Parts: sequence; structure tokens; C-alpha cells
Amino acid sequence: MPRPHNHPEPSAVVLAMLRAFLRSAAARARSRPARPAPDDDVLLDAPDDRLAPALVAAARGEHGPAAGLLAGTRENAEWDHRDRYATRLAAFARSRSEWLDTWRATAPDDPDARLVAARLTVDRHWYSPARTELLRQVIPAVVAAAEAAGPVDPVPWRTALDAARGAHAPHAEFERLWEQAVRRSPHHYGSHVAALEYLADASPEAHGECLDFAETAAQDAPEDALLRALPLRAAFTCLTATGATAVRAHRPRLDDAADRATALSAAHPAADPWAAELRNLLVYVLVRLERHREAAEQLRLTGPYVTSFPWERDAADPDPLGRFLQVRADVRAHLETGSH
Repeated sequence: MPRPHNHPEPSAVVLAMLRAFLRSAAARARSRPARPAPDDDVLLDAPDDRLAPALVAAARGEHGPAAGLLAGTRENAEWDHRDRYATRLAAFARSRSEWLDTWRATAPDDPDARLVAARLTVDRHWYSPARTELLRQVIPAVVAAAEAAGPVDPVPWRTALDAARGAHAPHAEFERLWEQAVRRSPHHYGSHVAALEYLADASPEAHGECLDFAETAAQDAPEDALLRALPLRAAFTCLTATGATAVRAHRPRLDDAADRATALSAAHPAADPWAAELRNLLVYVLVRLERHREAAEQLRLTGPYVTSFPWERDAADPDPLGRFLQVRADVRAHLETGSH
């Protein structure tokens, strides 16, 4: 799960959100291909043009746009968008919660407010030294919120799966939550990520099994589904947790995961904030596989949009923006010297 970040003061937040909103709109309006942005112009975790107004309003203490955004994703069954937007809103609420407190006070039974509140609860406990015990304590409340969300929304169950993973829940308990999530949406990316990470935590050396799980899920997903990128996430898990011998053993499957994700990336416009996390993760994996020319192409498509994941997990004291810029410079250096 992404590490929470400190947020700037409200005026700076508003300016950053507006800047990201205008930049994304301008990028879509231009027909010329994206180019790698100068170092000073890159944006960390910039929202897309649907999320940006909700965050700007939240910085002013207003919850209406966030409520409207999440209600729309629920009514239109946009589960991957709903998951990402709820996660980003909860991350913002870690340091600025007045808007969420007001929302919950005025609409205590609102399923969207409950979703953000449950996500916030899990996130607040995730990096505590007492994480396991704290998450065990909140699992009943998180599950109750998921049950109250009704028979079609998988996103609250993804939150419950994350809580169970952090609490080291027994397999039977995790499987019960997983069944509830996939019954509602068999191709929800976030639920599958939670399950993949649970498998990886339960068996740290079982990378073949994790790849099996991810490849099967991706094969059964619709062509344009984000779930098609799950093998890339499994490749990341393998690359960050094993030595060179294990990576060599799985190399063809890691390359195939990168190829699948490249095809999915090609289905999105250049400089698209929604596709930024996919492309940042793809750059990471391609660089680790020493496929630098392809990594350079994904950097071009990414444009100015940097995401904390995966770069925050790449060092003991993570600086995701600095790490991204260093990797980008390294890719350029490889190409200048004629390396691939």
C-alpha cells in the first residue's frame, strides 16, 4: 500500500490541485505527442480532472464535490475509479479531515462517506508499530461498513482485505472476505492486488504461485480492464523480494508481464494522469529487466506525472520524486551510451 504523505498548507494544496487540473486538460487538448517533462515540471501524485475539483473543495472544507464524485462511481459501477478516488480522498483526510467529519456528521449513513472513513481508519493504522493489533481491532467495523454498502460494491471489501492482510488474518478469514469482494466484481483490480500481496506475505518465496494467480486473473479479464496489469504487480513483487537467481528462474514470465502492461499502456492517451501509476510501475519493472529503450518510451508517455508507488518502496528512506528523477536520468544515460 502506498505510504501516506505529508500534505502542504491548504493554499498550496489548492494551487497544486488547480495546476494539475489545468495541466491535464491542456495535455488532452494538444495533439502532439507527450515529451518527458523537465525535472522542475514533474508532478507527484497529481489527480485526474475528476478528482482534482474534489480535492480542491476538500482543502476548503467542502465535501460536496467528493460526495458527488464517489456517488457517480458507485451508480455507474466504476469500481477501479471508485477505489482509487476513495484512497486518494482518505489520504488527503489524514491531514485535513474537517470536510470528512462534516460529511459524516450530516450524512452518517452515506455509503461513500463510510467508505472514505473506513479507508482512512486502515491507513492511519498501517504504519503504526502496533499495526497488527490495531487492525485486528478495527476489522469488525470495517467489515460492517462493507456489509452495509450493499450487494454490488466491491471497494469496501478491498479495504477489509487490506485490513485483514495487515492484521495477519488467518487464511480462512481472508478467503471469506475475498469471496465477498469477487462475488460483487470478479475483475476488480484493487481486490486482486490485496489478495496478491496477502499471498506474497504468507509465502515470501512463492513467486511462481503469485505469478500464477496474477496471470490467471489477467487472462480472464476484459481487454481494457486494469486487472490486465496484475502480472506486472506480481513481477514487481518478485523483483523487489528475491535475488538474481530467482529472477532468472522467472525471467520469461516477468518479460511477459511487462509486455502485457505495455499493451495496456498503449490503450491510454499520452500524459494521462489515470494511467500514470501503471506507467510508473512499468518503467520500474522495465528498468529492473534492463529494457531501457522501452522504459524510455513509457517515460515519454508518462509525461509529467510521477506516482509515489512504486518509487517509495525502492529505498529505506524513500524519496519517490527524487528516485523517479534518478531512474529517468539513468535511462537517458543508458541510451546515450548505446545500451538497451
